[in-house]
Amino acid sequence: MAGKILVIEDEPDLAMGLKDNLEFEGYDVFIAHNGEDGLELAAREEPHCVLLDIMLPGMDGFETCHALRKNNVRSPILMLTALSAEVDKVKGLDLGADDYITKPFSIKELVARIRAALRRYEPTPAPRKRRKLTIGKATILLDKSIIEMEGREIPLGHYETQILTMLSQNPGEIIDRQHLLSEIWGLDNEPMNRSVDNHIVSLRRKIEDDPKKPRHIITVHGFGYKIVK
Repeated sequence: MAGKILVIEDEPDLAMGLKDNLEFEGYDVFIAHNGEDGLELAAREEPHCVLLDIMLPGMDGFETCHALRKNNVRSPILMLTALSAEVDKVKGLDLGADDYITKPFSIKELVARIRAALRRYEPTPAPRKRRKLTIGKATILLDKSIIEMEGREIPLGHYETQILTMLSQNPGEIIDRQHLLSEIWGLDNEPMNRSVDNHIVSLRRKIEDDPKKPRHIITVHGFGYKIVK
């Protein structure tokens, strides 16, 4: 199998459609129709990737995402959402989601997103030196995908960690937005793709004192982003 995928989706037809298509692609697929069952399956099956609907009965997708990260599920979480507003997408990223895909979507696009996430997923990483990054008041533990700030631990999504890693390798230098999209997501020539921008918004909300007036994660208009520690 290409990997294990947990689908948390309350619409039976969509859930079964995803299962059939993803199994055709070689994945081992498990389905939960609500957040509570999703948490149990995640603990038991240890999936390599989670597809998580936002509009779930009872515990919604945002609460489920938070609970998954609290339960130390570190595999990529891709949120499936009919909510197209940027604020809803950023909320998911704030809670530890790695990416999102807006309904309706094509299976081809979904599979591409899953493959991009799995290429960078390491279920059993080799022991290595703990990598730390300090930005303002925040200490980022890159290997654990956690921000420590003012006595709190704030989860980072996989792509947020990758963005911080790339920016921190060249502090003060501008990293081209398209370069981030290509290196992290494996996507080329997609000028309308907002993935990088939305993750930057989420990172600022986690790190900056005033996200609307960032001092550490800086946009250089027309070029890209840079980190100022």
